Amino acid sequence: MTIFSSAFADVPLTDQSITERVFAGLIDRPDDVVLTDGPTGRTMTTAAFMDQVKRLAGGLTQAGFGAGHTVALMAPNIPEYCVIFHAVAWAGGTITTLNPTYTAPEIKHQLADSQAELLITIPDFVGTAQEAAGDIGVIAIGSPEFLGLMGDPINAQVPVDLDKHTVVLPYSSGTTGLPKGVMLSHRNLVANCDQIIAAGGFRKGEVAAGFLPFFHIYGMTVLMNVHLAGGGAVVTLPRFDLPLFLQISQDHKSRRMWIVPPVALALAKHPIVDDYDLSALEQVFSGAAPLGAELSNAVEARLGCTSLQGYGMTELAPVSHVTPGAANKPGGSGQAVPNTHCRIVDIETGADLPAGQEGELWIKGPQVMQGYLNNPSATAATIVDDGWLRTGDIARIDADGYMFIVDRLKELIKYKGFQVAPAELEATLVGMDGITDAAVIGLPDPEAGELPIGFVVAAEGGPDETAIMAHFDKTLASYKQLHQIRFVDEIPKSASGKILRRFLRDKIAAE
Repeated sequence: MTIFSSAFADVPLTDQSITERVFAGLIDRPDDVVLTDGPTGRTMTTAAFMDQVKRLAGGLTQAGFGAGHTVALMAPNIPEYCVIFHAVAWAGGTITTLNPTYTAPEIKHQLADSQAELLITIPDFVGTAQEAAGDIGVIAIGSPEFLGLMGDPINAQVPVDLDKHTVVLPYSSGTTGLPKGVMLSHRNLVANCDQIIAAGGFRKGEVAAGFLPFFHIYGMTVLMNVHLAGGGAVVTLPRFDLPLFLQISQDHKSRRMWIVPPVALALAKHPIVDDYDLSALEQVFSGAAPLGAELSNAVEARLGCTSLQGYGMTELAPVSHVTPGAANKPGGSGQAVPNTHCRIVDIETGADLPAGQEGELWIKGPQVMQGYLNNPSATAATIVDDGWLRTGDIARIDADGYMFIVDRLKELIKYKGFQVAPAELEATLVGMDGITDAAVIGLPDPEAGELPIGFVVAAEGGPDETAIMAHFDKTLASYKQLHQIRFVDEIPKSASGKILRRFLRDKIAAE
């Protein structure tokens, strides 16, 4: 068995709940502002945050929604999101986080699968929430009912099994299939916070503009929990707003931006970026989807900082790899974080592969989920061989331990027996001047199997089909050529920035 181990020293696995870990990073600065609502400027100090968490935990317990119960939260990024999340955890409960853009049927599915007994949302979403909730109670943040939930404070963590208690249930499609509840323990979350703080070189006092949604594991762990546990602060944004994002980064002299590839495109190419002073910026850290070397280099050149990349997934709480700030390899997803081991496994034979070869990435560490809720078969297919998590991603690891994602196993295009990675073709497209976004899918073909076709968002005066085809002919092998190009107004993406290729396939199928 070929195992690639982390180059970082292991971090100790502390016996703390996630909220105890967050409080430990805050306790010595009670008067500091740690949460700010970006659009309004409304602030919350450490003392206020901790008090509200403890009082809401008490109120939830008194109302019958404490230990052993599941509370659903469907809201955009606001300071109260952090309070509710940690109040449920402090009370010994389980929180399931919902995408605020969900329709009533999607909400209904998650509420039923997670067995949630209460849904907390914002006033704007109450109608949809009530349509989906049925007999489950719905409470709006800021309402008299919500304020009435504040009770006598619980001053210590309600005892839980740190390894076995599921503290949060985000939903993920995993490597296959419909969204499934990912069971993450306190140990998973605390370990991953400490892994990120150590490997990412997080410093006390860091303030970031937090637009990555807290319902998604990237925003939940890297922004909400790491910034609080690590002694930093967060300015929340309910949605991505480029001018406000830049304004906050300028005003708070942000050392680091946490982003996704679509934002990298904006940072590299949007003219408004030049209107802001980002001289304090040292790092732009991208995750959730692969970031090509060309775009990474363009961000560095534009902002005069280091453009880094990491890797993770909901099932990893979420981070397994980060790029050290002093040793970047453009296009790479970094090195394994502390306490983490990796394998590259041949997708045909199941054999372990050495450095430099491509196969499925397998990961083992304290951040690996407990499993999928109510789905033992999916759990057994994903966690194998005594705790190794199959990521479903094709990757290679070089001699220095740097990991490079090639593409999703299920997204590979099979062209005349060759495996074509859409991510590579997309990186080539967005690396061209005048192309602001792109996606590539396989079009079924009776002779070739699948034909790579591109969907392109081009700026005014951008390259036409002939220019794109010529560029591909010069830069990529013959089997990686695009067989069709479609110019579109936008590329469909999830809240975390991943391309929703199924929407493009549905568009083709409808034609």
